[in-house]
Amino acid sequence: MRTIRVRLALTTSLWLSAISAAILAGVYLALTATIDAAPLDPVTVKKFDRKSDGTMVYRVGESFQAADLESVQRAVNYSTLESLRNYSMLALGVIFLVSLVVGWFVAGRLLRPVGEITATANRLSASDLSQRINATGPKDELRTLADTIDSMLDRLDDAFRTERALVEDVSHELRNPVAVVQANVEAVLADERATAEERAHALAVISRATTRMSRLLEDLLATARRRSGSFADQKVDLSTFVGEVVDEHRLLAAERPLRVTTRLSPGPVVYADPESLARALANLLSNAIRLAPSDSELTIGSGSSAGWAWIAVRDEGPGIAEGDQQRVFDRFRQGGTASERRGGRGSGLGLAIARQIVESHEGKMALFSTFGAGSTFVIWLPDRAIADRPERTDQPPQACPI
Repeated sequence: MRTIRVRLALTTSLWLSAISAAILAGVYLALTATIDAAPLDPVTVKKFDRKSDGTMVYRVGESFQAADLESVQRAVNYSTLESLRNYSMLALGVIFLVSLVVGWFVAGRLLRPVGEITATANRLSASDLSQRINATGPKDELRTLADTIDSMLDRLDDAFRTERALVEDVSHELRNPVAVVQANVEAVLADERATAEERAHALAVISRATTRMSRLLEDLLATARRRSGSFADQKVDLSTFVGEVVDEHRLLAAERPLRVTTRLSPGPVVYADPESLARALANLLSNAIRLAPSDSELTIGSGSSAGWAWIAVRDEGPGIAEGDQQRVFDRFRQGGTASERRGGRGSGLGLAIARQIVESHEGKMALFSTFGAGSTFVIWLPDRAIADRPERTDQPPQACPI
């Protein structure tokens, strides 16, 4: 009784038997109400003989049962109803047994995907999520359930693979600065004979290494906090928001020096977490400031198109080759020259985190770049200022808005 198959078979059999009993009872009651049936009530008649003189003489001790035609008809009807009742009871017993066997077989067929789901779940482990149910048969609710679980396992497998790759990448990225710090501490700072110049150089190297580790840990923390859902989304006026973030980076741009130009259109409103969205925009601005050549122009714009609000950051840097434009969003892939990458100013997570933040806000990240002629990164977000209008398309525009 603890298995669904037994309960389903018994339930099906009992319901079928109950319905059959109700039908037979209805037929029996209908026949009882429409025909005249009663047990035979015979009359005892003595036998007699007629003598030659015409007198009647009864035979002593001899008699027979007699009844009229109507009584006989009622008796026949009565016997028929009794036979119907007896055979109906026997038929109900047979129906119950047959339906129980059929219900057991059908329940087993219907619940086969459940068995496959259970077997697949038992084969799964924390280190191996490659098993799938791959259910066959009609496209019913259980097949849909099995396919849904397969899809969920695909997503979990991808997520676990991504997490394992992230741990491996982070371990690789942290190994170098840690080794640099350890080597300088052991070779210079722990050496009493080291000169002041050597100590100063070691401290500078350690400072750059720790800055790189700090930036990497901050990016990882931002990723973890966004995934945890600890942020609260709210309405954000895009032009005011972008202007504030740009103001925070003007001094960094002036050190290069770079000319910062803003083209902010009032009106667009997005529903987002200001802190995480500011992180995404700050990553784009930091990359642009780091890679743009000195005395070049950095343009930041915002606006709305086809129901999508946008933020664009355009630089006059080295640009990105067409074959590398999709890979720049991969974790730990850094652009710029070798000297810039060795400078420790980037963790290789900036663009990956920016895209993750944008996509978590139901937005898209786009890149428009020509090798040797600069790049434009565009953040597309649903414009909530026109949320009730039909202007918004399913996908943001494909053209560069700035």
